[in-house]
Amino acid sequence: PGEAAVHKSRSSFLTSQEFLARAIFGVLLAAVAIAGTLGGGIFFALFLGAGALAAAREWHRMVDAEGFAPEVFVNGLTMIVTLGAVLVAPRAWWGATALAVGATLAAIVAIARQVSPFWHSFGVVYIGLGVLSLMELRVNAAAGQWVVLGVFLVIWAADTGAWLSGSLIGGPKLVPALSPNKTWAGFVGGVVLAAICGGVFVRLLHGNVLWAALGAGLLAIVGHCGDLFESWTKRQFKRKNSGGLIPGHGGVLDRIDSSLFVAPVVAILVLLAGFDPLFGAHP
Repeated sequence: PGEAAVHKSRSSFLTSQEFLARAIFGVLLAAVAIAGTLGGGIFFALFLGAGALAAAREWHRMVDAEGFAPEVFVNGLTMIVTLGAVLVAPRAWWGATALAVGATLAAIVAIARQVSPFWHSFGVVYIGLGVLSLMELRVNAAAGQWVVLGVFLVIWAADTGAWLSGSLIGGPKLVPALSPNKTWAGFVGGVVLAAICGGVFVRLLHGNVLWAALGAGLLAIVGHCGDLFESWTKRQFKRKNSGGLIPGHGGVLDRIDSSLFVAPVVAILVLLAGFDPLFGAHP
């Protein structure tokens, strides 16, 4: 009994330490994201570029069992060119073209090394589409800074709600074959908190609350799909986390997996289909 009590005490301490680290670094990352979004232009590009480079490093190290992967440099250069292309020619297709070229080059390098050309090439597209979509939304969407902030808010709320409700409630697993830790309680908690925060955000901007809450809830579901996909990918390469750069969160990919699914969906709806992401609000 004494040993069990000590073990339980240590477990509680570690859990509290993890919670504190997660909260502190979550707030810091959110502050940087908000500052970069409101700064716009080169500041937002630098913010996205830094995250993309870190994510690219984690992805290719995960795919390549030897640790060093020159495809990281191809991916990193592709992200820089993609962001620069959007800044220089916002309404052209140069950013998407840069992604296609980068993915092709990554595949060629991987073929030459005889290591996983599909996964190395896919990493460029996977990370690049999210980066390109966020940059395009910030530059080309009406009230782009508020659109991007809304996207971030919904993703943060969904992640936080899922983590809290999943940790506190637990219960049946969501899709054990894809992720052994995700629960239905976490899924529902994430969707509900995202819907609440999305509705409040749009209400503050004088938009339609109900439609905003519904839209935020649907985006939260898309974000959960992104989370499940990354969990499944890590299992393919026998990894628990994509990295350890962010205390309490794991790697950068662990932090942005939802964004990489949500951002392209929002970009397609807003920039190609003409959807109003602020639901009548005109900030």
